[in-house]
Amino acid sequence: MNNRIKSAITGVHGYVPEFRLTNAELEKMVDTSDEWITTRTGISERRILQGDGLGTSKMAIEAVNGLLAKTNTDPKDVELIICATVTPDYTFPATANIIADAVGAVNSFSFDINAACSGFIYSLITASQFIESGRYKKIIVIGADKMSSIIDYTDRTTCVIFGDGAGAVLLEPAQDENCIEDHILKSDGSGCKFLHKKAGGSKYPSTIRNFLEKEHFVYQDGPHVFKFAVVNMAEVSFEIMRRNGLSADDVTWLVPHQANKRIIDATASRMGLDEAKVMVNIHNYGNTTAGTIPLCLWDYESKLKKGDKLIISAFGGGFTWGAIYLRWAY
Repeated sequence: MNNRIKSAITGVHGYVPEFRLTNAELEKMVDTSDEWITTRTGISERRILQGDGLGTSKMAIEAVNGLLAKTNTDPKDVELIICATVTPDYTFPATANIIADAVGAVNSFSFDINAACSGFIYSLITASQFIESGRYKKIIVIGADKMSSIIDYTDRTTCVIFGDGAGAVLLEPAQDENCIEDHILKSDGSGCKFLHKKAGGSKYPSTIRNFLEKEHFVYQDGPHVFKFAVVNMAEVSFEIMRRNGLSADDVTWLVPHQANKRIIDATASRMGLDEAKVMVNIHNYGNTTAGTIPLCLWDYESKLKKGDKLIISAFGGGFTWGAIYLRWAY
């Protein structure tokens, strides 16, 4: 008899800012058009966090408070908080520390994970290891990014893509076979030159020069990133199906990172999935980086049923990518 402890998602909640930056508004800011954006990305609008002194933690705190309320969880019972983000409030302390303090999770320890757009799945699997150890019972995993803080709104290749948002899940020991079953996580640091934020780290500390040269904003070589993402996100999603003996009929939902509608479509095609089985909300939020997957789960929560078989898949800067196979627990 297998008595190994496994982990399960037992709740999800999200938060997006009220302000909508539409394609029509972007047409006034850069040389672009609604048709150009929607054809290449599938995005119609994205949410932007406005207000002085508001960082990624603001959105994450809203998501976590909502999660605690809907799952009737006492914050004092939370033992660990992991926040996936590339836009932390500060270099240090970790944004997760700030979130834990704000929500009253006084008995938890907390830390951030930076794996770009794959950050949420990296964090979810990291958290699952703590559950499987048998020592921890309640962990909150957050994916949150204020991408507007590192985007150049005169660069039409990046400003049309990204938005702000946060999502959080509660992870607990599985009560039955509905749990996180398998994962594949990968990375390739040679992708750094194609997608990065050059200035602000220890190699290129912030200076007046690199500020004026806009090196503190996201740089993306779109064609190279797109090609690598299409191949690897699709292949890792197919591979996790194959090694778990799943057919397209077996998979209830694909939960893909919302980077680009064409990448999502390519992944679904490689898996042999009908588009009706694919969670998509990129048209409403754009690419919220670590936030996209929990925001998808939040948006589609009412459609999820206990026992549904989900493949969660992501690709991000680094390069980082991976997939998770789980059965929905509620």
